[in-house]
Amino acid sequence: MTFRLKRRAMPKSWPIGRKGSKWILRTAPGPHSLEESLPVALVLRDLLKTANSSREVRKLLREGKVFIDGKVVKDPSRGLGLMDVLSLGAPPSQHYRMLKSRLGKLEIRSIPTEEAKVKLARIRFKHTVPGGKVALTLHDGRNLLVAANTQYRVGDTLRLELPTHKVVSRMALSPGVLAYISGGSHVGEVGHIDRIEVVPSSEPNKVHFKEGFSTIKEYTFVVGETSPAIALLDTVTK
Repeated sequence: MTFRLKRRAMPKSWPIGRKGSKWILRTAPGPHSLEESLPVALVLRDLLKTANSSREVRKLLREGKVFIDGKVVKDPSRGLGLMDVLSLGAPPSQHYRMLKSRLGKLEIRSIPTEEAKVKLARIRFKHTVPGGKVALTLHDGRNLLVAANTQYRVGDTLRLELPTHKVVSRMALSPGVLAYISGGSHVGEVGHIDRIEVVPSSEPNKVHFKEGFSTIKEYTFVVGETSPAIALLDTVTK
């Protein structure tokens, strides 16, 4: 099924020109929201220029030359969101990661093969399930089952091995660590966490940074302890 969207109604996070055809491909329902992802077809055609037309994009997909997080993708509407790894070729020889710029626009960055084997995923929710285990919901919609005595907390970042999505390590949301801002007025910035403020109300908890700015906990994405575990956009690293 093809999903379409009026070009003038597309999210502001899409780095696509607003002048052009009336309709544009819409992200299919999936792991990321409409505002937080781009259809893989638009990434290939309009950002990477790997294909010159939608027909060429469909050909690449049919041939099994497009991968997201190590898995073959054949749906042109499949969304590519924050921290997702896009690989091209059979076997894959070109790799990219989706990030956000200081303008809040989704941007694709070329990464080396070794880095393409790693994905960072932020824990959004945590709840118990029947059988004495705990379910973790990650920022990309993926669910993981872990032991009940796990140390994982909401806001922590997991380092995943691709394509198995096996948890390699955990980076806790705590003072001193390096975090990437995924939304708000400081989107795309990187800073060191100074303290975490628990707000005694329905308002979201706040995270204060040593660099002098603050944001809400939902926008705070831990990316390392002293240096980023992955390469970020050159325009946002400090």
